[in-house]
Amino acid sequence: MPESSALPTLVRKPGIKNFFAGSCRFLASLNSILLGYDIGVISGAVLFIKEDLAIKEVQEEVLVGSLNIVSLVGALAAGRIADAVGRKWTMAVAALFFLLGALVMGLAPNFPVLMVGRILAGIGVGFALMIAPVYTAELAPASSRGSLVSLPEIFINFGILLGYIVSFCLSGLPPYLSWRLMLGAGSVPAICLALSVLLMPESPRWLVTQNRIQEAEHVLLKTSYDKAEASARLVEIMGAAGFGSRSQGEGVWRELLWPTPPVRRMLIVALGINFFQQASGIDATVYYSPAVFSQAGISGKSGVLGATVAVGFSKTLFILVATIWLDRIGRRPLLFTSAIGMTVSLFTLAIGFVFLHVPKPSSDDLPVTAGVQQNPGFVAILAVLAICAYVAFFSIGFGPINWVLTSEIFPLQLRAQAMGLGIVMNRLASGTVALTFLSLADAITIAGVFFLFSLIAALSILFIYFYCPETKGKTLEEIAKFFERDSDHRISPSVLEMGSLHLDDQNGTVLPRLHDNPKHDPELEEEDLHLIGHDGLSIVDEAVARKQLLSKVRLIAKQRLNEQ
Repeated sequence: MPESSALPTLVRKPGIKNFFAGSCRFLASLNSILLGYDIGVISGAVLFIKEDLAIKEVQEEVLVGSLNIVSLVGALAAGRIADAVGRKWTMAVAALFFLLGALVMGLAPNFPVLMVGRILAGIGVGFALMIAPVYTAELAPASSRGSLVSLPEIFINFGILLGYIVSFCLSGLPPYLSWRLMLGAGSVPAICLALSVLLMPESPRWLVTQNRIQEAEHVLLKTSYDKAEASARLVEIMGAAGFGSRSQGEGVWRELLWPTPPVRRMLIVALGINFFQQASGIDATVYYSPAVFSQAGISGKSGVLGATVAVGFSKTLFILVATIWLDRIGRRPLLFTSAIGMTVSLFTLAIGFVFLHVPKPSSDDLPVTAGVQQNPGFVAILAVLAICAYVAFFSIGFGPINWVLTSEIFPLQLRAQAMGLGIVMNRLASGTVALTFLSLADAITIAGVFFLFSLIAALSILFIYFYCPETKGKTLEEIAKFFERDSDHRISPSVLEMGSLHLDDQNGTVLPRLHDNPKHDPELEEEDLHLIGHDGLSIVDEAVARKQLLSKVRLIAKQRLNEQ
């Protein structure tokens, strides 16, 4: 089949911008503002919740850390829902949970009702963390995918900064009113996200998996630079998805839980990068920054909240630096810089607390105890600068690149639910750190906790070196080649991207699974089956649609050859 074997290659035009596509990715990233706002505002609100509701330290840990654990439910459900109803409407579900959670927390009369709202918000967090990077990656061209997929992390940081600022501005109100307004204000961005979903198109890659080819082509025409690129992207997506297939949740989970060697390597990267991002203590530093700054020698609630605003600005500023350089110098250099900088900053912070001789970080010590006030001022400044440096180094690498890599490396058929698994690891690590930070610091001192975080950050350097690929400028389909090895059964990149595979017992090669359908169209040549054989088609209408699409592929390929 000489014509179809030379499929059109994607023409990349990084200098040309598509305003509509950029707007869609921008709106999708609003999911992350909701998460960031919740992280930032709770660190200030908890100061007033303790005063108003008289909660204990254990309840404080549960209130802060439960969101991350509960988000596992949302992350696991989001992958299945995103495959069933689409990426677009999954974002609407996330907004709904955020809205309900914010309203319940803002009106909560006591701690149990407050926890109900926190649980609802946590489910929304799981949905948002999974769907925003997936949608952005599937809509973005390869030339700018890194900076565009990092948009969710930018908005997380912006949301954190917004939460810090709102907490600082409302800190002068009576305690019973201030924390309720802080938490209830989260309903505003949730409403904005729900309305923005109405303006967004569906992911063209998801539409192809549902055999809605005309709709996918329409979206690609609106989100590509020109018609030629839209046609090339359509053919590329078809080759990755295996035209005519429908994603089967059970089959996807089977391939993730009992993976082939290439998929296993993808899982190691995704789960590892998510673990190290959170196990190095970023959420503990953000959630408990008021308590940490209190112990560092800053007195008064307004002073502590003002210092957290400085951290928020530092975190947000450097995430913009990462966005600019992500598609210029690549993922690995930024990851190495991030991991090394985090290790040094955390070690410096731990040394600072050793000199401060602070036994524990209990936030009940607000305002600062006399013992802390007697320590040299320059040591307290060193601790504050170390925290700002830590969040800055986190933001230029681990912050955005975690989501970029996780959304890039998996085949289309596995992407949504594999992203959900990555979120599970991410939230488990984050929740464990947030739930145990105060108790662990009581046991081994706050200096000991930050020494532990610095050790984990140092180990992440080795993980990056041995496991993380460079994906800059590669299409999602090309990235699959990195995970193949000569020792594996022979798997072509196009088949690997199609997901469902089986082993040919006679010669040991891996071939597309055709569901043993002996009545497939005899007019289709072997290469055609290689392109569209995933999951086979037995329904007459779908078989006709397959022929029509195959003719379109051949026509596009022929046109491209004539142009050359």
